[in-house]
Amino acid sequence: MYPLFFSLVLTRLDPERAHHLAFTAIKLLPRLGVGRAVHRFTRPRTDLGVDALGLHFESPFGVAAGFDKDGEAVIGLGHLGFGHVEVGTLTAVAQPGNAKPRLFRLIPDRAVINRMGFNNGGASAAAPRLSRIRQVAGRPVLGINIGKSRVTVVDDAIEDYLESARLLAPLADYLVVNVSSPNTPGLRGLQELDRLAPLLTAVKKAAASTPLLVKIAPDLSDEEVTRIAGLAVDLGLDGIIATNTTLSRENLKTDAAVVAAAGAGGLSGAPLGTRSLAVLRLIRSVVPQGFCVVSVGGVETAEHVAERLEAGATLVQGYTAFLYRGPLWARQINRGLDRLLATKR
Repeated sequence: MYPLFFSLVLTRLDPERAHHLAFTAIKLLPRLGVGRAVHRFTRPRTDLGVDALGLHFESPFGVAAGFDKDGEAVIGLGHLGFGHVEVGTLTAVAQPGNAKPRLFRLIPDRAVINRMGFNNGGASAAAPRLSRIRQVAGRPVLGINIGKSRVTVVDDAIEDYLESARLLAPLADYLVVNVSSPNTPGLRGLQELDRLAPLLTAVKKAAASTPLLVKIAPDLSDEEVTRIAGLAVDLGLDGIIATNTTLSRENLKTDAAVVAAAGAGGLSGAPLGTRSLAVLRLIRSVVPQGFCVVSVGGVETAEHVAERLEAGATLVQGYTAFLYRGPLWARQINRGLDRLLATKR
């Protein structure tokens, strides 16, 4: 049913408008009083629970940052069966993001190009909302992803991140430092070790007891990935999220003219899967067993999630396939994992 609705209706809408319509419906689930009933339908039937970061995750599968930028649909997403929701990216200074259009479908590739640019209402506006979410019984695990404000020059990035960290870390089950979006000028330069080390050191201190992770790009070399993984371990971080969107446009099925017309931005979805899996395996080979590695990029099916878990992922996230799979996507993942687990018993 959903594939037909997608092809006949959603593809006729601007991608960002289609996202907002779906997002509004998800926000309404708790208010309509049907959320708990929906959750009984979408949650795992078997024990898929994961204990990590000092937290319990009902399912290893969660929503990556970018879908719920301001923390407005956390409860609804939990009702749809996601074990955790990572909100953001939130910045210290509210910002509208880049000019529209800024979101483009590559349907033959089951992919998306975005140059949203951290559009969000700012950390201070989100804080009261996130504080209320913390009090909701049965909510999903809440991750908060923070990034550099566009108006802040790279040399002042640490204080900018600290402003968000001080405000949001007490509200987060875990906190993520995003230094890997391609859509904020200068941001990826913060992955250079001489800039990254002091940034993570400062944010870790501000985060206090809140678990801290760093999110990295897929476009790093293997050597750079290894160095950052080692740095994260040495600094006492709790984990790494791998990976963000890619600047690569290689091996796409979509017509080259369509890709060129979309322009700059990060590519996400199925084409990212191979590199994301390779980065996961590389990180897991150089970090301690108990170190949390969250794998994201090119994940669409329960088999993909199982592959990431078998390759060493602690948790798995998705976003782009939500567009192509529809509102019951997390249920499909959970039910698929239920079946895969049953076959191994």
